[in-house]
Amino acid sequence: MADGDVLDVRESLEMASAAEVRGAIRSGRWRGTTHGLAKGHVQANLAIVPEEFALDFMRFCHRNPKPCPLLDVTDTGDPEFRQIAPGSDVRTDLSGYSVYRNGALSAQVGDLRDLWRDDLVAFAMGCSLSFDAVLLANGLDVKHLRAPGGRIAVYTSGLACAPAGPFAGPMVVSLRPVPNDQVARVTEVTSRYPATHGGPVHIGDPAEIGITDVAAVDWGLPPEIGPNETCMFWGCGVTPQAVAMAAKLPFMITHTTGHMFLSDLKLEDITL
Repeated sequence: MADGDVLDVRESLEMASAAEVRGAIRSGRWRGTTHGLAKGHVQANLAIVPEEFALDFMRFCHRNPKPCPLLDVTDTGDPEFRQIAPGSDVRTDLSGYSVYRNGALSAQVGDLRDLWRDDLVAFAMGCSLSFDAVLLANGLDVKHLRAPGGRIAVYTSGLACAPAGPFAGPMVVSLRPVPNDQVARVTEVTSRYPATHGGPVHIGDPAEIGITDVAAVDWGLPPEIGPNETCMFWGCGVTPQAVAMAAKLPFMITHTTGHMFLSDLKLEDITL
């Protein structure tokens, strides 16, 4: 697809419904990242694990709602998120998947039809990409959206998650540099959306949560922090991927970074 065609498709999907975006992905019409698509809809992180690990994974999400705000769980072997996206198919409705075996990335694929098994359970967890739109609507600065691809700085922090079964480890966090005079308002706005990570888990010196060099990102792009900006950190949906990798599960599937699941939930449906 030519660059101009890609741009045209992206523009057509920005104001589309979540179901229309999922359909475009399922048909192969869109294979790019989902940032800015189906505006107003809640985007979700994805984790798929075998049933034998599913109950402990659910416990982990409930014990760690900041990085893992659980939106929906499929029945075993059922690829449909029936609560947040009736008619969806988790095997085909994301534009990129990462496959892990024994804790290591083994493949990145465009669909899961050849990998799906009857013992798999899929989890959808709220994503902070959703509240970026809310910040913009409130006239607040979202600096990372001006970076290539809108990629945000993500780190493994020194904040410990509450363990559950084999799942344990540090919280992964995302960083947004915020103008000093907007910190209180950004905290207030994001705290109204617990289903998309809610309010920040830390404000201020990154070293206080074990991040000694903000240029050394674990995922995403290094941030540009101005002299009149404050570092604000939120729980990140990469956390369950990181702890599952550390647990060395024999098999696990997640979304590829930036390739999220589009749910039918609207932001106004999940605000406090």
